[in-house]
Amino acid sequence: MSSLSRELVFLILQFLDEEKFKETVHKLEQESGFYFNMKYFEDQVLAGEWEEVERYLHGFTNVHENRYSMKIFFEIRKQKYLEALDKQDRAKAVDILVKDLKVFAQFNEDLYKEITQLLTLDNFRENEQLSKYGDTKSARNIMLMELKKLIEANPLFRDKLTFPSLKPSRLRTLINQSLNWQHQLCKNPRQNPDIKTLFVDHCCGPPPNGARAGPPTPNALMSTGGQKQASFPMSAHGPFQPAASASTIVGWMTNTPAHSAVGPPPALAAPPNPALVNRRPMTPPSSTTTMDYQTAESDHARKRSRSGSQEDAMVASASHQSSSYTVDDLPKKVVRALPQGSAVMSMDFHPQMHTLLLVGTQTGDVAVWDVGHNEKMSERRFKIWDIQSCSISQSALVAQDHKIQVTRVAWSSDAVYSGAAFSQHLVHIYKCGAELVHHLEIDAHVGGVNDLAFAHQNKQLCVITCGDDKTIKVWDAETGQRKFIFEGHEAPVYSICPHHKENIQFIFSTAIDGKIKAWLYDNLGPRVNYDAPGKWCTTMAYSADGTRLFSCGTSKDGESSLVEWNESDGVIKRNYSGFRKRCLGVVQFDTIRNRFLAAGDDFHIKFWDMDSPNIVLTLPADGGLVSSPRIRFNKPGSLLAVTAQENTIKILANAEGARMLCGMANADGARGPPDPVVSKTSGDNGRGASEPRVVDDKTKSWKIVEIPDHMGCRSARLPDNLAASKVSRLIYTNTGGALLALASNAVHKLWKWPRNDRNPTGRATAGVAPQLWQPASGIVMTNNVSDMNPEEPVPCIALSKNDSYVMSASGGKVSLFNMLTFKEMTTFMQPPPAATFLAFHPQDNNIIAIGMDDSSIQIYNVRLDEVKSKLKGHQKRITGLAFSNAALNVLVSSGADAQLCVWSLDGWERRKSKYLINPPPRGLTDTRVQFNNDQYRLLVSHEMLVSVWDVQKLEKLKQWAPGSIPSMTAPISAATYSCDSQLVYVGFCDGSIAVFDAESLRPRCRLSPAVHTPTMVGSAVFPLVIAAHPLEPNQFALGLSDGGVQVIEPLESEGKWGTASLQENGAPSAAGTPGGNSAASQGADQTTR
Repeated sequence: MSSLSRELVFLILQFLDEEKFKETVHKLEQESGFYFNMKYFEDQVLAGEWEEVERYLHGFTNVHENRYSMKIFFEIRKQKYLEALDKQDRAKAVDILVKDLKVFAQFNEDLYKEITQLLTLDNFRENEQLSKYGDTKSARNIMLMELKKLIEANPLFRDKLTFPSLKPSRLRTLINQSLNWQHQLCKNPRQNPDIKTLFVDHCCGPPPNGARAGPPTPNALMSTGGQKQASFPMSAHGPFQPAASASTIVGWMTNTPAHSAVGPPPALAAPPNPALVNRRPMTPPSSTTTMDYQTAESDHARKRSRSGSQEDAMVASASHQSSSYTVDDLPKKVVRALPQGSAVMSMDFHPQMHTLLLVGTQTGDVAVWDVGHNEKMSERRFKIWDIQSCSISQSALVAQDHKIQVTRVAWSSDAVYSGAAFSQHLVHIYKCGAELVHHLEIDAHVGGVNDLAFAHQNKQLCVITCGDDKTIKVWDAETGQRKFIFEGHEAPVYSICPHHKENIQFIFSTAIDGKIKAWLYDNLGPRVNYDAPGKWCTTMAYSADGTRLFSCGTSKDGESSLVEWNESDGVIKRNYSGFRKRCLGVVQFDTIRNRFLAAGDDFHIKFWDMDSPNIVLTLPADGGLVSSPRIRFNKPGSLLAVTAQENTIKILANAEGARMLCGMANADGARGPPDPVVSKTSGDNGRGASEPRVVDDKTKSWKIVEIPDHMGCRSARLPDNLAASKVSRLIYTNTGGALLALASNAVHKLWKWPRNDRNPTGRATAGVAPQLWQPASGIVMTNNVSDMNPEEPVPCIALSKNDSYVMSASGGKVSLFNMLTFKEMTTFMQPPPAATFLAFHPQDNNIIAIGMDDSSIQIYNVRLDEVKSKLKGHQKRITGLAFSNAALNVLVSSGADAQLCVWSLDGWERRKSKYLINPPPRGLTDTRVQFNNDQYRLLVSHEMLVSVWDVQKLEKLKQWAPGSIPSMTAPISAATYSCDSQLVYVGFCDGSIAVFDAESLRPRCRLSPAVHTPTMVGSAVFPLVIAAHPLEPNQFALGLSDGGVQVIEPLESEGKWGTASLQENGAPSAAGTPGGNSAASQGADQTTR
């Protein structure tokens, strides 16, 4: 629901309250979930109206939402139970115990047993813990105090306990203003107009032809039930978009932006201020912030044309990028052939590491291929993990040695999990890392599980499945608990397609009778019901930007179809031609970069432009494809996986993909001849004698490529005419076109790269000189330092997602600057204590975590100007903060005490903590943390080591320490992941920089200090901070102790940083230079087992 729609609900609530529609007011409060009326809740509790109390609560939370909600429902049901016992109504007490309190037994069985034993007492007050229980009235009052505390602490009730401050009769006022405006537009306005209806626009004089205004036209807001058949409802019009109801999907099937509520129609006049019209709020609908931060849910807002201000020019539009993707950019060249060994049923590329391919086979195997290195990284053969928990039918199939095949594999969007659906009953969920680690086994459906997908429902990661039992089910990806079951199909469900538009989340499903249905996450049944072309097996998919819907399927007679749907009315918008007359199997398809469609048909791969019905390209892929090959593109569209004969997978690449794979192959070539494909097969019964053997890394010796000066790479020092002071913080803008530095003297410097023939992308590069940018006013962004020595405080900085604002501090107040004007918009957090680190909350940019020099962490709401929570656990100042994504839902902090702490975002409680070094160091040493793109590993850097940790277990996986290699003995000054998390850039206090392989923590190459600083400079210059380019994995920038900023990239002829040279059994290597040192292997194997 849009922000304006939410405010309309509050206006209606005020109107209903003023008109004394009391029951309707509370019904709307409960159904909308926008405002929790604590006074009404108190009255119902004190009156003992327990059914109404729970019904009202269910509009805002349920028993399983979080621990606060569980405690609220438990206290209410316990009180109801005790009152029944007090009245000696044993039958009612038993009913409450079985129906209401049983749900809590799974969490605390001993407590449930103790409550049950109260039935054996003549007076439950004989129980010691209940001996002080008074009469019913006093008990309810005591319980109510506890409930209020729980509700106020529950994050689900945040911003819902206060009704907005409104002038009396605000809705009437707005209507009167609208009528006055309509009256002013009349051609012959009367002095005393007679306005008798609001159903039509006001106009002085009789309506045309003397007709009277008819009754109001029904719309989606007034819809009450029933199921739409054969088509989608028409879109709603007007300033307020209706919420999705049981009978309509208006508002979530359209992408109509919110319009200004006041203003003349476009046909009459242009709006006086374009910024007020057709501009979608960039904060979540629940807030009315004064700052324009971009949220992850509103990325598509950047793709619309906006007001055209300079500020918006800093935000890159993904839609423009897709238009440059042409037929010539399609993957056409076969560059790999992966021997899977059994027929491939499903494939999915990793959403972030674009050369990793997840594969499921006809024999039930699930594997992960590293396409770049032509290596099977991990494989799981089908096995039931918990045979005792299986259903009877599943156990029978196992006893019969029934063949199980994979029907679908998929990664979660954050790459934390991967999943596999099987042809009988089961779904396996794996934690993603170097291996496929068991996470959940779900007995999901009766019969086959036909499809599987990951989606976020209310910011919680879920697994969605469908099966032969004609149902769709939604499961919690973390616990495996079932959240929803959707019933309504009359045939086995073949596929699912979860999606969201605005803040509405929904699921499309298709069945083998050709029916397509759509579901919201509720229990109100399907919203639409219509027929797919062919009326048999159909799959659906959206374009990458989520704006266009396509389906592809095959009929029982072998007739295939590929169509685009008009979402607003549920009809086919475009039909794509070119399929074989009678296909030999079910045709599979995929979308590419918002521009092309592809399908496997007739032993070929066929391509269509989304805007044209005719085939633009047909590829045989060097022949040898199966009749209806399965296909899958990686996210950039640079690689295409397609199934081929002899149980192989062919990998096709475009020029970009070929360069990427060639670079990886060159890295392998530096180690010697390529090894045959090996697999690391995970199994519970050990390794069979005939299975491939993985060579232990300790038998390998590595040399490091030395880059002695700037001739061995591309290096550029950025121009600077401001006073030099050491660079304390350095950060790229999110578009990659600018660098922002914060110096120790509290001054910010911003460099922008031009877009020209030499630099068509406009991104930062060492080959083009940037401009030290300042606004026309000449203002310099300078932090408040509060009369303190600028060398003493710890500077900190954070950038908003749309690059429009920067939050910064240098020992004084925290300042918010506009990145275009450099103007200081506001300040807050007057020291002491002073801020030492800043991090934006990933879901709400109005919430920031502020590390302080008194060792605390303050969770601060910028919009409300208040501290929401204060976290204590460190002993010294905070030096690092990193938020995870919604799947882990944690904040990791590090301090000068060399301690790591993991905090839950639900309640801000500390989950775990651990020291990097035992005993912890006495002095103050910075410890920094950064999440890997897979979101389950964490890079931790300290002057004594760089290490990788498992966040959930808070266990060290790998580490490397200076001194392991003779040429790398200086303390570490800074470290960061590359943007793809494949490399780690490490700076040292002697001025050198090393590039490590992120997976093994082996150094690939070492750059000497002469790369960034001429050798004739007397004093040692070293990098205080390293920033990785957000889009170019092989580019990084250094903030130096002499005040300089250096951008460094590998030579164009190499394309990436050189890797260590592998020596097998001590043989000399052809790669590397005499400056390398084989002792690198000693440091690389400092792995925590």
